[in-house]
Amino acid sequence: MSKSMGRFVWHELLTTDTEGAKAFYSEVIGWTTTAFSGSDYQIWMVGEMSAGGLMKLPAEAREAGAPTHWMGYVEVGDVDASARQAVELGGKILMPAADIPDVGRFAIIADPQGATLALFRSTKPGEPAKWADPGHLGWAELNTTDWKSAWKFYSTMFGWKPTRSMEMGEEFGEYFMFGTDSKDSMGGMSNAAKVMHAPAHWLHYIQVGDIDAAVKTIAKKGGKVLNGPMEVPGGDRVAQCQDPQGGFFGIAWSPER
Repeated sequence: MSKSMGRFVWHELLTTDTEGAKAFYSEVIGWTTTAFSGSDYQIWMVGEMSAGGLMKLPAEAREAGAPTHWMGYVEVGDVDASARQAVELGGKILMPAADIPDVGRFAIIADPQGATLALFRSTKPGEPAKWADPGHLGWAELNTTDWKSAWKFYSTMFGWKPTRSMEMGEEFGEYFMFGTDSKDSMGGMSNAAKVMHAPAHWLHYIQVGDIDAAVKTIAKKGGKVLNGPMEVPGGDRVAQCQDPQGGFFGIAWSPER
């Protein structure tokens, strides 16, 4: 079995302004871009390594009310079967399974609370990314309205295991962490969306080398720092942000890198 099974293996920014997004993230994160097989799809690059994708938000998605957003892709053994399972567990299929030539197969789903992600099966499964390296995405945070219900969905779908949890005060309650095994956390979930009166959503974090410099650049280049930087248990520092096109993302700095 691939070591990447059940993990977020790809992250993609769907935006209303690809050129504006390229200018912003290149300044904040240091990414460059390269076209994928001569198409309009762009690959975010950290040196010679790919870090994610960039594409124009499809017209049909905009017409349906979808904003600029980051999409995370989870590796599964069978995309079609996993999509059917999502429906059986109370979720929805937003985009039926389809092939990406020479890349793999994917489908887009929503969980029972409405948060979206993509199911993905690569033609060449590889090692999971080392997200502690600057420029790579890794930590996945589910801000939802009922995390205990969401946990039943995701643990059944992907076999995720509980790792640890912490209290975030009376308003936010428990922050519950998970991974593909019980020792290594790769994300967390809480009822933050309910507290914020916002739709359930995934927030994906980008590792940076200097978080203080990054937040200054975000503000200078037209983005917003919504919260932070702040230290979290374990010594990491994080901030929650919004790009100029309205896409939400997180940044993180780890002392262990």
